[in-house]
Amino acid sequence: MKTYELIDHTADVGVKAYGKSISEAFENAAKGMFDIITDKSEIENIGQYNIELEAPDLEQLLVDFLSDLLFLNSAKNLVFGFFKVDLDEKENKLSAKVFGEKFNLSKHKVGAEIKAVTYHMLEVKKKRPFYVKVLFDI
Repeated sequence: MKTYELIDHTADVGVKAYGKSISEAFENAAKGMFDIITDKSEIENIGQYNIELEAPDLEQLLVDFLSDLLFLNSAKNLVFGFFKVDLDEKENKLSAKVFGEKFNLSKHKVGAEIKAVTYHMLEVKKKRPFYVKVLFDI
């Protein structure tokens, strides 16, 4: 099963990420986002960050999760390559462990700069086949 595919959109880029569960689709959306940011560079799992979120629905939870990762990327110059997401779909809570390292120009390529996670065309499919769709403002 493919993990994600890129979506081209005017002035934006996005991902449609798949998974055996919604949690795995969230993980693959994050992977796709960092593949865009680092042009698919290899990222070592040197540091771990924990993210705890709660939102009114899964769509907002996805935007918040990816936005938190984007904040860590821009504010702390971090890139991530491995994601372990646990979702409580009834309570709309997310607990994630994300692994990565500092961005290093001698090691990582520069891909597209993602400015924001958008709500345009946002979708979380909660039944098989599970997927999420999200567009990024570049």
